[in-house]
Amino acid sequence: MIRAATLQDLDALTELFAAYLVFYQVESQPEKARAFLRQRLENGDSRLYLCEESGQAVGFMQLYPLFDSLALKPLWMLNDLFVRPECRNHGCGAKLIAEAKRLAQDTGAAGVILDTAKTNAPGNAFYPKTGFHRIEDFNFYRLDV
Repeated sequence: MIRAATLQDLDALTELFAAYLVFYQVESQPEKARAFLRQRLENGDSRLYLCEESGQAVGFMQLYPLFDSLALKPLWMLNDLFVRPECRNHGCGAKLIAEAKRLAQDTGAAGVILDTAKTNAPGNAFYPKTGFHRIEDFNFYRLDV
């Protein structure tokens, strides 16, 4: 089952987020992660969803609102998606993506974008199966401050 996360889900979200950081070989800092997630939920500046199986949270997704100036429409950035390794290939990821698509449609958005590490073999195999395509026309850059 996919549902919007609430503050009551903070413990489950923090646990999943910590595992997500470990997947990306980032030091897990549970208290900072918890504060970060709490801020997102309290401020409403992202959309967080949980995937539950048998009443247990096994995956999550976080999207941020953006705008597509060329399309003159809103756009959603799928920034985080994680499913516990032992729970993969049971449909949770596909259901989360379907929810992201529904959110984009319901908000009149141009679509959903994401980026993932080139080394993320599971993600790079998964996303095209759910309808995402690589954007070859643009280079993405980052300015760290």
